[in-house]
Amino acid sequence: MRFLDADHPFFRRPVARWGTALAPLVWAVVEFATGNPGWGILFGAAGAYAAWALLIVGPSDK
Repeated sequence: MRFLDADHPFFRRPVARWGTALAPLVWAVVEFATGNPGWGILFGAAGAYAAWALLIVGPSDK
């Protein structure tokens, strides 16, 4: 079992994968813009991991 499983039925639709990856990245920009670099780094890392797991690696072709 992976931390973020791209094979889960919820991530079958591309909009769910893109939204899960982009939402924390957008929030990281908000946090940096409001002067909270700690939270910006945290959300940036979460968004980067989600983008890697869901968009780059993606679901397996079973």
